[in-house]
Amino acid sequence: MSAPRSRLGKPTQYRWLVLGAIFLTYVVAMADRSNVGTVLPYMQQEFHVSNTALGAISSFFFLGYAISQIPAGILIGRMGTRTIVSIAVLLFSVITFLMGFTTTAVMLIVLRLLLGVLEGPTPVGMTSTINRWFPTKEKGLATGVYIASTQVAPLVVPVIAVFIAEAAGWRAVFHWFAIPGAIMAIVFFLVVRSRPSDAKLVNQAEADYISDVAGAVPVVAREFGDMGVIDRIIRLKDSAPLGDARSVLKSWNVWGITLAYFFMNNVLYGMITWVPTYLRDARGFDAVGMGFVASTPFIGGIIGAIAGGAVSDRLFRGRRKPTALITALMTAIMMALVIVIPQNTPLLVTALILTGFFLNIGWSSFTSYAMNLTTGRTYPFTIAVINSGGNLGGFFAPIIVGALLDATGSYSIAFSYFVGVLVVGFVLLLSITEIRPRKEQGAITAAGGPSSLASDDPHEVIA
Repeated sequence: MSAPRSRLGKPTQYRWLVLGAIFLTYVVAMADRSNVGTVLPYMQQEFHVSNTALGAISSFFFLGYAISQIPAGILIGRMGTRTIVSIAVLLFSVITFLMGFTTTAVMLIVLRLLLGVLEGPTPVGMTSTINRWFPTKEKGLATGVYIASTQVAPLVVPVIAVFIAEAAGWRAVFHWFAIPGAIMAIVFFLVVRSRPSDAKLVNQAEADYISDVAGAVPVVAREFGDMGVIDRIIRLKDSAPLGDARSVLKSWNVWGITLAYFFMNNVLYGMITWVPTYLRDARGFDAVGMGFVASTPFIGGIIGAIAGGAVSDRLFRGRRKPTALITALMTAIMMALVIVIPQNTPLLVTALILTGFFLNIGWSSFTSYAMNLTTGRTYPFTIAVINSGGNLGGFFAPIIVGALLDATGSYSIAFSYFVGVLVVGFVLLLSITEIRPRKEQGAITAAGGPSSLASDDPHEVIA
């Protein structure tokens, strides 16, 4: 959506360059955390460990990741994103490099834990930057582009990692994957500023557009409006934003979306960890075939993430909950089909692509939902809570699936776990309310509706 002209001249478009830096940096972050799924079969051959231990190698990343989210959110709320994210990217790239020198599974688990701790500031920093840099009407699309970055890495990583592992051994995968992070740490620091007002290449017209100053009041009828039965299903309401950490921690909406996100991450990171091994052991693919087919869910994921942000912004007019509900329900259906589909590669590939598509069409809603729920100063803490609880799903899922495989030897039983948690996530999403954006509520007030809300100063920080 192009920005309108104003009396200050044509707005600059620097926010899209910022989004490009966010996209590329998070591709690197996702590559460094997801490459382990492809090399797990090589590790198992060398270390002779159980499936549960393999799951732990993947899972302990998410324990560190979850631990660091809330401290990172508080720190970013106080100090901004630019320096903190840049340092975090540089440090987790160093840890990735060191993983190539490990000689035991225990050493890998420890380094994966450290990798998670150091990657923790990145998602809080990325979504906080989007919240600062994009107007309400573009936040869904911008978040969708950011979420698409989480799919690019798993799409290309299996093929690249298998090629490197076959040519130079699995340890070389970590050495090579560390290099882009060092580069992107510098790029992020040079391109991104914590706020638009800090960027010399942003003119006042773009700053006004980002702040929704241009053409503000009549947005209710034109943009959010009334969607009838959809609004009743999502339980749309007007509510004051969560203005401090205590109100955030007391909100069922925050905890409901966090728990639902926990179960969604069970599926995402469970798939990243176990789909390559599933394709080898249950479907009979060789290493190269495994690499290509394991990437297919993420082809659908890229399309779903970008389409989902646009659908949320335009079709549902800024509502976040509808696409989240679609994700939980339709992914459950597609995962069930993956389990029962016959030994037919085209059918399996199609099912995996659709699984990735539906898993991601509402993924951006889990982070952008909180943008309407909070103020600029409480969003970093809120999204840290959501990410912290949500990413614990990435800790539990690989271990649980590995334990189920050790106990039953059946991928059908192990993957049925994904279907079950998706259904639980769907029910949790039904229980939370959709909050009307604050500026929309203000427009209602101008027409004589509910009382207006206090303005949200984007330059405030958490006290």
